[in-house]
Amino acid sequence: MIRVEIERKLFGGTEVLRDIRFAVAPGEVVALLGPSGVGKSTLLRIVAGIDTDFEGRVERPRRLGMAFQEPILLPWRSAAENLTLTHPGLGTDGAEEALARVGMAGMGGHFPGQLSLGQQRRVALARAIAGAPEALILDEPFASLDAETGAGMVALTARLIAETRAPTLFVTHSAEEARTLGTRVLRLGGRPATITAEDGQG
Repeated sequence: MIRVEIERKLFGGTEVLRDIRFAVAPGEVVALLGPSGVGKSTLLRIVAGIDTDFEGRVERPRRLGMAFQEPILLPWRSAAENLTLTHPGLGTDGAEEALARVGMAGMGGHFPGQLSLGQQRRVALARAIAGAPEALILDEPFASLDAETGAGMVALTARLIAETRAPTLFVTHSAEEARTLGTRVLRLGGRPATITAEDGQG
């Protein structure tokens, strides 16, 4: 379970987030939708525990799986090594198994420079789910992909979320992605930003 109660968040003297409250249950995917620059990634960093300078409180499991807007892979490490660096107990076999789950079977020895952006994002997704996460946090993981590759990544992500059953918070600016992946959609807007609407997906 993820519980979020943010009273406010300031950058300098500017209030950017106010009165944001929601929870994400196991098996639920909450999609956070809003225009660029509204504060979606700031909210996500707070939920993930990366940004602790805010008023309020957040409850989250200890073991988080995260994927960001950029794959953030070490270029001098192979795909498998990028996974085992984050999850030392995984071992080479475990890393190869995680890569196979995202359609990258047999590619553990490839370096990021040898992979397309879509393949790099698959490696980042494999890293997020490899440690049996108790919650998933995804920050626009399909950004900058062409339509076909993006659609494939959305379908893959939906399958992996269904397998893990982890509570998932997913940030996007795409209403279509939000509807496809989210069991519930929260819309962030205003200045300071707050939740302006909540759409149930049935």
